[in-house]
Amino acid sequence: MDFRHLGASGLKVSEITYGNWITHGGQVEDDAATACVRAALDAGITTFDTADGYANGAAEEVLGRALRGVRRASLEVFTKVYFPTGPLGHNDTGLSRKHILESIDGSLGRLGMDYVDLYQAHRYDAFTPLEETMQAFADVVRAGKALYIGVSEWTAEQLRAGQELAGGLGFRLVSNQPQYSALWRVIEEEVVPASKELGISQIVFSPIAQGVLTGKYTPGAALPEGTRATDEKGGGAQFVRRFLRDDLLERVQRLQPIAAELDLTLAQLAVAWVLQNENVASAIIGASRPEQVAENVQAAGVTIPLPLLERIDEVLGDSVERDASITAQNAPKTRLA
Repeated sequence: MDFRHLGASGLKVSEITYGNWITHGGQVEDDAATACVRAALDAGITTFDTADGYANGAAEEVLGRALRGVRRASLEVFTKVYFPTGPLGHNDTGLSRKHILESIDGSLGRLGMDYVDLYQAHRYDAFTPLEETMQAFADVVRAGKALYIGVSEWTAEQLRAGQELAGGLGFRLVSNQPQYSALWRVIEEEVVPASKELGISQIVFSPIAQGVLTGKYTPGAALPEGTRATDEKGGGAQFVRRFLRDDLLERVQRLQPIAAELDLTLAQLAVAWVLQNENVASAIIGASRPEQVAENVQAAGVTIPLPLLERIDEVLGDSVERDASITAQNAPKTRLA
């Protein structure tokens, strides 16, 4: 496993982060989730990402139990705050001072830890003054409950405004967590250049595009049972649908020879592809089986030669989403409670 600095900080994280969105507390049973976490540790992964909104806190509980007994100083544990938790009361969501300070205590209790390494704003909150949010994060850091602060799916302008306020409060934003894959490149035009300027790294989720870049979905075929595309209960299906077009799926199948040249599976190629971006500190992988962890971790340390990167671009062509304005659309348009 290789390690990279998180933004302009001294913190190093594993190139592959194990994330438990959808799976823990939802899609897979606790024993299977624990087996996946143990497989991640065995593979050299030290960085784990979760959120209080995943399965309404259950995902944090499962991760905390799975990591029990592991030397805390050898891990980098990330969680997030924004989305509704608890009974969905009128202050159970957003980035208000009240919600942040109550949520960090709730997350630490569920994780069974004294601190998290990175605490992230899960989305931008247009209904709370940014000054209030950043002051609350500063207080969380001063209290020793989080060592670093990051965000998720913020625009370039939001990153600049947040970093300016953070600097005046004695801390820095070190990371942004966006969706990023060979099929979803909306951060490249604006967010990545701004992040480089500000000393912020990307910790990217969905590097295999919700499983589409594994090649398991084929044009004209029925959706395989047990895959995310059929997971209506866990909420995975809605995120996959945007990619389930026959023309796009056909292009993904044409990546097979490129993966073979590198002696990689399609999934490994997809994860390795996002790691070629120097602004990416880590790629988040999820798993419902330990074998998936063992497979995807092989993408760490892989260098894809420029001619093959160009061939990937040629194969995927206009099926790639590049619209930079999509990031701004990720901030909820109304208060969720």
